[in-house]
Amino acid sequence: MNLCKNKTSKIENYKKFTQKQNKIFAKSFINTPVGKRVIFMPHCMRNVKVCKAVEHGSYYICACCGGCKIGQIYEMAKSLGYRELFILKGGRAILKIIDEIKPEAVVGAACFFEGKEAFVLLKDKKIAVQFVALSRDGCADTDINIEDVKEILKQ
Repeated sequence: MNLCKNKTSKIENYKKFTQKQNKIFAKSFINTPVGKRVIFMPHCMRNVKVCKAVEHGSYYICACCGGCKIGQIYEMAKSLGYRELFILKGGRAILKIIDEIKPEAVVGAACFFEGKEAFVLLKDKKIAVQFVALSRDGCADTDINIEDVKEILKQ
């Protein structure tokens, strides 16, 4: 069995799943007021050498230090009226935050696997979710296309 081919097919399946879920939730997301939406970003996007984010249990709050793209996304979201942006230490933090602040919609950024996992976690929560895939994934020094994020945030 070719392990590289198997890994590629799994990623393709995660990609198709998240794209399908984005389409399913698109209309309800667009119809949700921006002030009732939150954003989840992965901690792997942080530049830990310069990051000034404030740790808060299972997540960080961005300090807009300029060390990574999360600050740009935070500023963009704030200017559009988004409720909050959370930098997650792990995917399980999603449920805790959802239960505490009860947003009606979520924008989440992650690798395709974590994106799929988030959709599965939230399937019974009646929350409109839109997913943005990382342009470079991994466990550290990941990246995202700001234009992809902007396109979702402005819906």
